[in-house]
Amino acid sequence: MKKVHLVLGSGGARGMAHIGVIEMLQQDGYEIVEVVGCSMGAVVGAMYCTGNLQKYTQWLLSLTKSGVFSLFDFTLTKQGFVKGEKVFVKIQEFAGEQCIENLKIPFVAVATDMLHKKEVYFTSGNIYKALRASIAIPGVFTPVITEESVLVDGGVLNPLPLNLIHKQDDAIVVAVNLNGTPIKHTKQVIREESANYWEWLPKLPTLVKKDIVEKEKNEIIKLSLFDLLNSSYDCTLDRLTEIIINQYQPDILIEIPRNICNTFEFYKAAEVIEIGREAYKKAIAD
Repeated sequence: MKKVHLVLGSGGARGMAHIGVIEMLQQDGYEIVEVVGCSMGAVVGAMYCTGNLQKYTQWLLSLTKSGVFSLFDFTLTKQGFVKGEKVFVKIQEFAGEQCIENLKIPFVAVATDMLHKKEVYFTSGNIYKALRASIAIPGVFTPVITEESVLVDGGVLNPLPLNLIHKQDDAIVVAVNLNGTPIKHTKQVIREESANYWEWLPKLPTLVKKDIVEKEKNEIIKLSLFDLLNSSYDCTLDRLTEIIINQYQPDILIEIPRNICNTFEFYKAAEVIEIGREAYKKAIAD
């Protein structure tokens, strides 16, 4: 079988596209010999390496909008407003206890230590603790705090961790970038993204956004505080990803447009997984 080192990038719910890519790799007869993942890429990669990707996929496909909201364990702290533990309790119900060093396929999850300003690589230990740190979007999910570190989303420093591959001579490197060029980028898209994001916060009175821009024809784009912060983070991700790809060029790069869904729209699993399949086919054809 053809062998593949698989690198799965960060990008919230867009990460469900990773599932479509993995399905196509398997269909085309590739053997995945290593998985390195960041944030949502780490979650999907972990589910594959533990042999639970199909169960995880079926669970995602069953989620409704209200079902996604029910998985948010809200909290009012200075570090974030979602604890992010409830979802992993649910995953553990069908995936069971898992330690990274016991996996048959080598796996690495990437997080960022804000205290020491460096990347952290999880290659052993409880897989859910690693994933919880890797997905901790700053300001949204509370960080994972220990005596020696403050861990947040790996995408802060390494959104597409191509540098962590242990390359075999008889294998190729396939990378999936979730921050690809948007399909389109209009005023309407910007406003809808803001509205959809803040729609998750109605039960947090102190955080509710009350000044979402209304849709009006021919209106000049007005960027809210969240728009500015989110756009700034996107710009940083774009530049980091560009630098990483240029330095560690994969054999196959699969690009997922960043605007196929919003960060928390996990109820769009079927659509996003299919986009992953189509992006794989395009990359192979190119």
